[in-house]
This record gives sequence, C-alpha cells and structure tokens, in this order.
Amino acid sequence: MNIAATGLLDSLQQVLLNDWQTGFPLVSQPFATIAQLVGSTPPQVLQELKQFQENGTISRVGPVFRPNCIGASLLAAVAVPETKLESVAMQINQFGEVNHNYEREHRFNIWFVVTASNQQALEAALVRIESTIGYPVLRLPLLKDYHIDLSFKMDFDGKCKGATGSVDKLCDADRPSSAQYLPSQLQDTPTAEQWQTLLATYEPLIVQIQGGLPLVSQPYKSIGERIGWSENQVLQALGDLCRQSVIKRLGVVVRHHELGYRANSMTVWDIPDERVHEVGKLLGDEPEVTLCYQRPRVEGRWPFNLFCMVHGKNHDTVRHQVEQLAAKHSLSHIHHELLFSKRRFKQRGAQYRAPVPGPMIHSDTASSDAATSEAGHGLA
Repeated sequence: MNIAATGLLDSLQQVLLNDWQTGFPLVSQPFATIAQLVGSTPPQVLQELKQFQENGTISRVGPVFRPNCIGASLLAAVAVPETKLESVAMQINQFGEVNHNYEREHRFNIWFVVTASNQQALEAALVRIESTIGYPVLRLPLLKDYHIDLSFKMDFDGKCKGATGSVDKLCDADRPSSAQYLPSQLQDTPTAEQWQTLLATYEPLIVQIQGGLPLVSQPYKSIGERIGWSENQVLQALGDLCRQSVIKRLGVVVRHHELGYRANSMTVWDIPDERVHEVGKLLGDEPEVTLCYQRPRVEGRWPFNLFCMVHGKNHDTVRHQVEQLAAKHSLSHIHHELLFSKRRFKQRGAQYRAPVPGPMIHSDTASSDAATSEAGHGLA
C-alpha cells in the first residue's frame, strides 16, 4: 500500500510533495537549499524523494515542458469494443511515442497522448498506431490553452499543508525563482529564428532532463558531466528555458492517483465558437480546474471544443464541482460530458527525443547501471 494514500505522511513529506512542485532551485546543491528552507537535512530530503519515486508517489523531479514547444504532441482517442479494449490498449502502450494511455467512460474509451520531435514524426506514429490496432484514431491537437497548472496542490487531512503552512510562507518570501540565478545567453527577447537556433544548442540537455533530474546532491553537475557541459552552463540553459516558458515548471511531479485523488474527469463542452475564448478564460481561472484548453471539433465524430480537467477523491465530489462551475458561469444548458478515467494503462513523462543510450544516475551511491524512472505527467 502506498503510504501517501493512507494519510500517514509526516509534515516534511507533505511539504516536499506540495511546495516543491514548482520553483525548484537552480543552484549547485538544490536539495541543500530545500533542506534549509524546510528545516531538514540534504540527505533526508534526498531520501524522501527517492522513496517517493520508488513507491510511485512521484514520477520524477524535473521539468514539465510547454506543449508543442520542443516537439509535437497530440491527444488521441479510439472507440473499441469492450472485449477488445485491453488488448488494444496494450498494443498502443508498445509505442514509445505514447506517454499517457487511459480508459475513460465514453464511447471513445481509450485516450492517449502521443509526442514526437516534430509534426511529421507525430503523424507517422499515429499512422503506425492505426495500422497496428485496426481502428481509426481521433486526432485532437491543442489549439489554445487557457490554463495549464501542471502542479497539483493536495489537501492532506482537510488542510492543504503547502498552501497554508509556515514553510510555504517562508518559501514565498525567501526562495528565489527558477529564472534569476545566472545571466542569460539571451540579450533581448529572441526572435523565433534565434530561439530555434538556441533550442538546437540545448538539444543535449533536453534529451537528458526529459526523464527527470538525477537525485544526487549536485544534479546539474551530474547532467553536465554526461553531455560535456560545465555545471554553470547547465544552470544557465535551464534558466533560459524557464524564462522563455519552454519549461512550464520545474520540480516534483506527483501522481494524483497514488495520493488519494482517484477520480479525475476530463469534462468536454460544446461551446459556441464565438464564446469559446471567453468561457475558456473563465473556467481556466477556477481553482478546481487544473487544465483548460481548446481542441478542434471533428465533424460527424466529435462535437466538443473545450476541455477542462477536474480531480477529486471520488466521483461525486468531481461531479458536484463541475455542476457548480456550470451553474456559476451559466453553462448548465450547454452540452457537456464528464469522461471519468477508469484504468491507467500507461503514464510517464513525455519523451520528445529518443533517450540517449546509457543510464541516468538517480542516487549518489547508485551503480552505473541504475535505471531511470520516466513516468510522469504529460499534456498534448
């Protein structure tokens, strides 16, 4: 049993899970900085995070990239007979481009996220998936995001420790942001062409960090040694990626299901086109909504154009939250459906680049063949 789901997390564990999903320190010894702020020691902080990763409470400590910024991604769905659902899901899982794969309560009952280095590679992967499973794939690319809060504040024992505790106030006051540590390579706001050139320079770093940071006392030095960079070069590049919002957030990536939030609904709405931006902004501002984005309708197959994600500890709580949102914004008459997840077939961090052969060391005492955990949240 996962200790996180039993309510037995101590104060340090709760703070690490809630307060460090964003703003992870870009300093030589980040875990020492965290330890100082939370009143612990670097070895204890590292040990807790390693344990969380081993038992699946978190997928990794690392970056979450802004969708379609360093590659291409897409939300996809298929409708398959119930008798074929599990076998088709397993076929989809075999594709390295797939990072999330869920069963949801709907006629389209398998939903998965596909990522690739570019749009051509993405479409090629989708064609291969269709050929393998024998069912047409519904393609739903992201058109506009209104709110993408890939952090996930949790309410422990009726109290959101990270939101109200004294440690959070200390962090708000004293913890520097991820973007202010070192001088940028960017003199001004770069043009699209300049930024693409710089991204190509950062390619070795992106390959290394997409699966998470190594859980060692000096993770940026460890990454630099793998790609022939100095620690300062790694820190500077990460600062640039954060400043330009290529990295949406840097920190602990939790798994909500393992933390007791076992109900999540992808609520889809058929909003009149002339109102979709207005409604998207309204729903995106609501604290219950962790994701809100526009996707295309597909004529004859899919009528919905606005998606929002709501999590809760049970289905009734989530339904009530959605009902309140609909009533508050006069949307009750708008056609919408709640697609609750039923089974998680696959969940890991998005891989926009093929991993470099060889391990990422996740422990100061790990051997050279230690494995990398690549599970995590994604967004297409």
